[in-house]
Amino acid sequence: MSLRTFSDLRRLPTFRERFEYLSLKGIVGESTFGFERWMNQDFYRSREWKLIRRDVIARDQGCDLAMPGNEIYDRIYIHHMNPMRAQDLVEGNLDILDLEYLISTTHRTHNAIHYGDARQLREEWTPRTAGDTKLW
Repeated sequence: MSLRTFSDLRRLPTFRERFEYLSLKGIVGESTFGFERWMNQDFYRSREWKLIRRDVIARDQGCDLAMPGNEIYDRIYIHHMNPMRAQDLVEGNLDILDLEYLISTTHRTHNAIHYGDARQLREEWTPRTAGDTKLW
């Protein structure tokens, strides 16, 4: 599998295409850190993480998957496009703090990415047009 990058993601014109690009199609309950869970919890409380998190939100302008028109009005989650592993923390892999591999999401979008369930995503808005007589 090749690395997912923000540079590639931003070229995708629709929210659905961006979701498909990031989708991990995981399994509910699948262990990610197991007994090393304390490691990622320490990481997410670190100063370095808090600074990069702020930068990701600013770059994405507070929008879900950095998609204009999809502003997040709730808690913003920062998703590692390439899943972080305990080994990355042990080895000090700087990719886990690289803007190129991080994206802003909602909780719902974040879960949909991990578990491959597009039904969790909100429906895309379709603007009304002249002569459109169909009710929503």
